[in-house]
Amino acid sequence: MRSRISVVALSTLALAACSTDMVAPPKAPPTVRLSEQSASKSGKYLVLMTSASVPAGFADKVASLGGKVRLSHAGAGFAFVSDLTDAAALQLAATAGVAEVDPDAPVGLELPAVAAKSDAADVGSSSHGARGPAAALHFDWQWNMRLIKADKAWAAGKLGDSDVTVAILDTGIDYDGIDLKGRVDLSRSVSFMSEWVGDPDVEPVTLSDDELVKRLFKHRNAISDLNGHGTNVASQVVSNGLTLAGVTSKTTLIGVKVLGANGSGTFGGILSGVLWAADHGADVANLSLGGSFARAGNGELIRVINAVFDYARNQGVLIVVSAGNEAEDLDHNGDTFAGFCDATHVICVAAVGLTRPTGNPDAPAFYTNFGRRSIDVAAPGGNAAFPLVPALWPWGVDIASWVWSRCSRQQLVFDAAGNAFHDTCGSRTYNYNGFIGTSQAAPHVSGLAALLVADNGHSDPQRIKRLIESSGDPINPIYGKGRINVPNALGLR
Repeated sequence: MRSRISVVALSTLALAACSTDMVAPPKAPPTVRLSEQSASKSGKYLVLMTSASVPAGFADKVASLGGKVRLSHAGAGFAFVSDLTDAAALQLAATAGVAEVDPDAPVGLELPAVAAKSDAADVGSSSHGARGPAAALHFDWQWNMRLIKADKAWAAGKLGDSDVTVAILDTGIDYDGIDLKGRVDLSRSVSFMSEWVGDPDVEPVTLSDDELVKRLFKHRNAISDLNGHGTNVASQVVSNGLTLAGVTSKTTLIGVKVLGANGSGTFGGILSGVLWAADHGADVANLSLGGSFARAGNGELIRVINAVFDYARNQGVLIVVSAGNEAEDLDHNGDTFAGFCDATHVICVAAVGLTRPTGNPDAPAFYTNFGRRSIDVAAPGGNAAFPLVPALWPWGVDIASWVWSRCSRQQLVFDAAGNAFHDTCGSRTYNYNGFIGTSQAAPHVSGLAALLVADNGHSDPQRIKRLIESSGDPINPIYGKGRINVPNALGLR
């Protein structure tokens, strides 16, 4: 049957408000000075060593101060510790071999990460995937894949390679949903969400994601996606193509859960996730998340981030990040360290998309950040025209060009008291999630990077980045060096 659509109003979206379809997740305020914050609420700190090693006795020192070492990484000269008071953190900073100790801070999904839901109850059969990605049941919905000419690459046999791995640092993955089954390597997947992350003054304290999975989905892996965002992101990179196609069909994913059901995580968890990906064979790491902060007073934190990203690059990982959704000029953002776009060795992705079914598919998304120097490339992220006038799209009458995926079947919603309930998404009521945001643009680039690694070999992320940047279709250069073109990048012109 043809779908019925329930969408979040984009006029509300522009105000970063919430809806019953998807709770808009918190993110670090763009002007916060982390050095002025107390970490006493969480007791978590990021530790950068004086060299790419961890001094002998470091764990004992942390324990003597009442803390715990959550992650200690000699290759990056980095540690993530918890349960320290501010005074204990100052003592740790004075330890030989320790360069600096910085309070951990919240990070969240890039807004607007809002969703439409479709109740199309039809489910693809195995014959769809067998006939190729373009035969997916709802490929007619995927303006995004046609825009980057992914279907032209598929026709030339460019489907990816299971020997290539993309790490999805996000809210988790519905790893055995019909479009992702067999694509996720659970033996290399991990959750860093053993504790709830959020603001108790804004939302009620709830159980951690790991505990929620144990209680509600007790036979499932901890990377199960309780939010839906990570599954949507993962599905753009790779899909079995039964109901919707991904840029690739054979790429292997590893799920690295660094954000919870509410879309919140911390720098410590994300940096730990980057190191995990680098040490577990990832060729590409997709970070559809952000946490901007003031540069002034936070030089130490920037050095920590760059040290971790340097290590990942040296391990052969290309890091793909979303540009952010504040409609800001990142070339002229003053004192702000813009999410992860300002980190070293990344490819930063802006968003484009249709405002009308027959409009310009490369129209800059109304929300996307931009900057001639800051943005590397653009990719489909979804869009809308203002004023909001519904139009007839392939999925029905709607106001926006969504980037679609199957729902996560473990998706939860929470009441005002923090009680968790199984969302209707993924049930017979709703089957598909549609998102818009630079979060959705980034995984298209990660999928292309996976195809390029399959053709060009592992361990040269800078070469892969150059191939992506040099092969895009021309657009306004403040949105990147081009909008990605899959067959061009693969030399199929």
